[in-house]
Amino acid sequence: MLKNKMGSAPVRKASHSGSWYSDDANELDRQLSGWLADCSKVAAPVRALIAPHAGYYYCGACGAHAYRQMDPARIKRVFILGPSHHVRLSGCALTGTEKYRTPFYDLNVDSKMNEELYASGPFETMSISTDEDEHSIEMQLPYIAKAMESKRGHFTVVPVLVGSLNQEKEALYGSIFAKYLADPDNFFVISSDFCHWGQRFSYTFYDKSAGDIWQSIESLDKMGMDIIERLDSKGFSSYLKQYQNTICGRHPIGVLLHTVDAMRSIGNGHHVSFRFLKYSQSSKCQNMRDSSVSYAAGVLTIQ
Repeated sequence: MLKNKMGSAPVRKASHSGSWYSDDANELDRQLSGWLADCSKVAAPVRALIAPHAGYYYCGACGAHAYRQMDPARIKRVFILGPSHHVRLSGCALTGTEKYRTPFYDLNVDSKMNEELYASGPFETMSISTDEDEHSIEMQLPYIAKAMESKRGHFTVVPVLVGSLNQEKEALYGSIFAKYLADPDNFFVISSDFCHWGQRFSYTFYDKSAGDIWQSIESLDKMGMDIIERLDSKGFSSYLKQYQNTICGRHPIGVLLHTVDAMRSIGNGHHVSFRFLKYSQSSKCQNMRDSSVSYAAGVLTIQ
C-alpha cells in the first residue's frame, strides 16, 4: 500500500466528488461562495488552519470559517496534513502523483519540495490506491482551489499523509516542518474532525455534570481545543491519553503543535497564536443510541 518514491499515476482523481461533495463546478462554486460569504475575516496574517474533512453537507459551512482566512497574495505553497484512515502507517507519506484533480482545476504537486522532504529521511510514498482512497486530504482540495483561485497555476500543494505517530515522531516531523512554517510563502492545512461519538465509533464518554450528551461532547472537545489554542503539545498529548477523545486528526494536529515548538526554538522572535473560529456537531446526541461527529475550524497566526 506504500511505495518508495515513485507513484503509479500522474494525476490523483477526485475520488469522493459526486458523493462527499458536488462534482459540478458551478454548483460547488455557489455552495462554497455562499458559506465563505457568511464568514468574517480575521485581521492578523494567517499561516495555518485546522478544518474538518467530512462530507460538505455536514461540515462545509464550518470549514468556511477557516478558509475565509487564506490570503492568496501571500501564499506560494500549501502543505496539507491529513490523517490516514485506511492504511497502517507509523510515519508520514507523500504523494507519488504530479497533480490533484478538483472540480475547479488541477492542483500542481510540488515535486521539488517532495524531494527536499525525502532527503530529510522519514518519508514514504503513498501508492495511488492509498492516495485515492483517503478522504482527509481530498476534502480540503476544493476549498483550497476556491480560496486560491486568483493564483490558479501559480501555487503548489504538498499533500502529507500522517500515520499513527508517537509524541517523539510528532516532534521529529515538527522539527522538519518548522522552517517551512516560518517562511511566509508557505501555508499549512491541518485536516481533522473532532469527537466521533456513539456505539458505532466505540466511544461513549459521557460526563453527566455537563448536561445532555451533546453538551458533554462539546465540553470534551472544547477542553482539547483550549489546549490547542494554548499551543501546548505536551498538554494535548496528555489530554488524549486521559480522555481518548476520537479526534481523527490528532496526529496532524500534534505535528503542527510540535512544529510551532521547533519554530519557537529557532528564536525568530515571532508571536504565534491559535484561535478557533467555529464549532459544530453533525447532530445533537440525546441518548446512548445516537451518534455524532464534531467539527472545528481554527487558524494559526504569526506576527
